[in-house]
Amino acid sequence: MTLPEPLFDYEACLLACARGEQQALVALYAQESARLLGVAKRIARDSALAEDIVHDAFIKIWMRAASFDPGRGSARGWIFSLTRHLALNCRRDTRLEIQVSESSELALQPLATLDGRHQTQDPLQWPDGCERIYGCLEQLDPARRSCIVHAYVDGYTHAEIANKLDTPLGTVKAWIKRSLSALRECMG
Repeated sequence: MTLPEPLFDYEACLLACARGEQQALVALYAQESARLLGVAKRIARDSALAEDIVHDAFIKIWMRAASFDPGRGSARGWIFSLTRHLALNCRRDTRLEIQVSESSELALQPLATLDGRHQTQDPLQWPDGCERIYGCLEQLDPARRSCIVHAYVDGYTHAEIANKLDTPLGTVKAWIKRSLSALRECMG
């Protein structure tokens, strides 16, 4: 008969890290590094990059342990959230950058407020001043509108959009280019 594994006290570990007790960080690493690596790999889609993310996560855990607030959530959740955010930021930072002219950027500024659509689906709660861009987006063909939203709101690369829409990469690039011109003209 085997005895159940004792429960790991994440909160006590973080408090010990905040006091500068290195053994607490070692124990935390032994307990969660493999699972955190799995989270980072799923997001980054690259093993070497995921290892770097987990390394950076443990540095941040060590440096920010004192900022953990048990009133806002569990210690384990805090650790996973920190790692997840690092992985998402890393993925965002390493994506192919799209060169956009200054006039296109000005036309697309209202799209940044579309990010609020992830927090609420109620159009009455969307930020003010978006009506114009919504009207211009509505004039686009649905597939082309989808490309623009995926690129500038969801942050997908052209290749990811092509894969998601099952459309050739060249077609997606052309749709985005033409749609940006149409939006620029509409926003005029």
